[in-house]
Amino acid sequence: MANWCNNTVVFEGNPEAIRQIQRLFKEMAEQEQKEGCGQLPDFVADSNGGYFFGIYQDYDNTDTFQYETKWSPNTEVLQKIAEHYKVDFTQDYEELGCLVFGRATFSDRLLTDIYLDDEDFDKYEYDEENSVWHFEGETYESDYEILETLLERKIENQLNNIKIQNNETIR
Repeated sequence: MANWCNNTVVFEGNPEAIRQIQRLFKEMAEQEQKEGCGQLPDFVADSNGGYFFGIYQDYDNTDTFQYETKWSPNTEVLQKIAEHYKVDFTQDYEELGCLVFGRATFSDRLLTDIYLDDEDFDKYEYDEENSVWHFEGETYESDYEILETLLERKIENQLNNIKIQNNETIR
């Protein structure tokens, strides 16, 4: 039995391309209901998984889709969709049973995937007796806020490193 990775993806780009992606996801969701199995777009080869399951579109945010994948995110499939429609995307994903938590962005044909590693997960601990999490001297009811904080710090550090490298290159 697979562990399910929760994914949220937001596409950005030409409004007509976004409408085409909306239709694509709607068709995949309908096909999943009929067939009872995960889906891929027709233009993506069935080579290494990445199937979409339980596709849900937030109708208030028509460019936002939620779905599940088996074990890990399907970032490569999203990249193929983005390249096909010439759009960008941001994907947030999590499968905490396997310590998977991250964010992938595809912008200007560049993919960046930043995720937490074992060291990050070791920075906080669960207090079973009180059913709370401890992180940096604070107590939390859920570990989700901690994970978001750790990921945001990692993203910020990477952006700062890029700025430093760019300044050194300019000199």
